[in-house]
Amino acid sequence: MIDKGQPLPVRRQAELLDLSRSSVYYQPVGTSEADLALMAAMDEIHLKFPFYGIRRIRGELLHRGFVVGRGHVATLMRKMGMEALYPKRRLSKPHPDHRVYPYLLRGLKVTRAGQVWTADITYLPMARGFCYLTAVMDWASRRVLSFRVSNTLDASFCVEALEEALERYGAPEIFNTDQGSQFTSEDFTGLLLSRGVRISMDGRGRWMDNVFIERLWRSVKYEEVYLKGYETIPEARRELAAYFDFYNRRRRHQGLEDQTPDEVYWSTLQTERTAA
Repeated sequence: MIDKGQPLPVRRQAELLDLSRSSVYYQPVGTSEADLALMAAMDEIHLKFPFYGIRRIRGELLHRGFVVGRGHVATLMRKMGMEALYPKRRLSKPHPDHRVYPYLLRGLKVTRAGQVWTADITYLPMARGFCYLTAVMDWASRRVLSFRVSNTLDASFCVEALEEALERYGAPEIFNTDQGSQFTSEDFTGLLLSRGVRISMDGRGRWMDNVFIERLWRSVKYEEVYLKGYETIPEARRELAAYFDFYNRRRRHQGLEDQTPDEVYWSTLQTERTAA
């Protein structure tokens, strides 16, 4: 917005845009190598012990030789979008101005493709830096319908993933997420409502609803991300696309009676269409 090459003084440009002069001259500081190493270790700890909070993660870090205080661990956890997975009042902090929708899955038997979709976000360490991954998953089959990678935690990359899933597979009956601000945003919920999708959001004590996609994140990281150490976001997108193709078409799941997500997705979708 501010153009320092214009004849109009920067101070006057800032006044017209209602910006402080200090913000105009601010240069963002990148994440240090020490913090990147800490964040990578915290990501591994969170995968192994998803119920660990700030104190226990710090204790594990100290055991591994990192010198870090609780306050800094808390800061990095917020930066990574990381929270302990256990029954509590809110799994993710919603935006105060966003509507929170009721939980619709209590007592519901999810048995077929397209009945319920879910989405989540995870932190991905790279060789030099980090990024965030979001995915839309079909609940019954565990099939990954779409994904996006971003270097920020705004809602736009979640909306893009949802748009692709809707375009390719049509609309589900119910879409369930946590109460994170990306999923309660009007752009995200408005897209669902415009397609007649019923919105469900995890409430108190519904931490188990994240388990399926948490297992996906564990598989993605141990079978793909940690082995390769992506150099760039374009590389991450390319390699993750190949991994999710393998995950959907060839990776068999004990929880799916040793079938692949593709096999369960297309067979239950066909059964639904035949019944209709």
